[in-house]
This record gives sequence, structure tokens and C-alpha cells, in this order.
Amino acid sequence: MKLIEGAPIAEAVYQECLASFEELKAAGHLPGLAVVLVGDDPASRAYVGSKERKCQELGMHSVKIEKSADTTQEELHAVIDELNADESIHGILVQLPLPKHLNEDEVILRIDPAKDVDGLHPINLGKLAMDDPTGFAPCTPSGCQRMLIESGIETSGQNVVIVGRSLLVGKSLALLMMGKGAGGNATVTVAHSRTRDLKAVTSEADILVAAIGIPKFIGPDHVKEGAVVIDVGINRIEDPTAKRGSRLVGDVDFEAVAEKCSAITPVPGGVGKMTIAMLMANTIRACRMKVGM
Repeated sequence: MKLIEGAPIAEAVYQECLASFEELKAAGHLPGLAVVLVGDDPASRAYVGSKERKCQELGMHSVKIEKSADTTQEELHAVIDELNADESIHGILVQLPLPKHLNEDEVILRIDPAKDVDGLHPINLGKLAMDDPTGFAPCTPSGCQRMLIESGIETSGQNVVIVGRSLLVGKSLALLMMGKGAGGNATVTVAHSRTRDLKAVTSEADILVAAIGIPKFIGPDHVKEGAVVIDVGINRIEDPTAKRGSRLVGDVDFEAVAEKCSAITPVPGGVGKMTIAMLMANTIRACRMKVGM
């Protein structure tokens, strides 16, 4: 069984980012990323902090805008409008989820597609569906695909089953893996909560992606012998034996499933490492496209 760890693959992405960054810097351009945080969700705050630190490590221009949980739709739109007009900002990310009174779809639509480095604007999703390389794909699905490519796992002609149909992961990853080129050309099934006989569907997968948001949901009965398993889930569960009284687990029951796999990603230390790496790559690419490099 091969363990597909995110850290070394993310580091390869960062090295590419640094090389591209140096080219831009030499030409007088500094890539800039703005992250907008609304409210005080601890997980969101941790993610934003990680993104901010990585920008600093790479030497990128970084802006963090924090707004209170009672921020109105109009106030948030005004922040985005200002960032859209800011020439020093090439990527805008509004940390999701937002407080319940805010309409996330309207917020995504407000972002300039050329600065939508989270890849959720309909224009970028349309470009993804059309195999148009000028768009931005969502970061977590891009990270999953990159892990498969870097691990030498063939996707062309393979049966891929993705459990979870969110736009952020499931639908977008399906488009990526159906697309042409490296990490694509797969036959993709997207399963979800209404799928009948889910185990029968998942056990046909050469590559199984778990993105359903339920701790340890995928067990050995879901997995074909020799399959590749990509675990996108990050769930915190209680564990009295852990130092903090809790620990992170994926959507896959790792200990029970690993022995059946040819390759599997761990949680933590797997896909999560890739999401920020792909965000940095998207931001630098947004800058290159803006300045015509």
C-alpha cells in the first residue's frame, strides 16, 4: 500500500510558484492575494491564518480583511468591489462558509472572474466544463488531481467514483477528471446521499474519492481490492486519549480501508496540504495573465 502524502507534492507546487514569482518580480510585478473573513468561526480563522503565512513565505502581497458576523450583504459587496478595483490584488478569496444571513452565491458572483482564484464563479466553472485553460479550477479538486498525477496514478480510462456532489469538490473534480489531458480522461460517477446501493457503486471504482463530510463513512465494504482512495474529508471527533480531547479524521475509516488499497491519502497530511498550494498557484497564474506573461 502506497501512502500519498500531501506535503512533498505541495512543496513541488510551491517550488513552481517560487520560480514563477521570481520571473514576475524581475519584471516588476508582485502577485497579490486578498482573503476576506466574515465572523469568527475558529476553523475559518485557522484556514485564513495558514493562507496568510504561506503568502508571506512566498513573498507575495497579502491582504486580510476581517468583518464582523453581523456584516450586511451590501457591506460585503462593497469590500469585494473595492478589491476588484485594486490593481495590486490579483486573487480574491472570501472564506466560506459565511454567516447564515449572507447569500454566498451573490458574493461569488460579485468577484471579478479574473480574480476568482477559488474557481467558483460561473464563468470559471463554465471554462472548466469547456476545457478552457484560461479559467481557474477550485483549489481542493485541483489538489486531488495533482496528487494523482504526481503519484504516477493513471486516470485515463479508469472508473472514478466521487462520493459527494458539492460544487466545491464533487462536481468540480468530476469535470476535471472527465477533461482531457493529464489527470483526466476518466469515466466518472458522482454518488451522493440519494444513491441507491452506494457500496455496489463505490466497490466498482478504480479510484474512489470521499468528499461527503461524514467521519469514517467509507469502510472496507465500499472499496475494491487494489483501489486508489483519495480522502477529502476533514472532521474533528472526540478522543479522550488525544492531547486536546479530539483529533482529525477523514471521511474514510483509514485503518480498516488501507489494507485493501493500492494507494491512499492520510488525514491529516493528505489533500488538505494541497488546497493552499493550489490557491497560491492560482493567484500567481492570475497575476501572470493580468500582466500578459
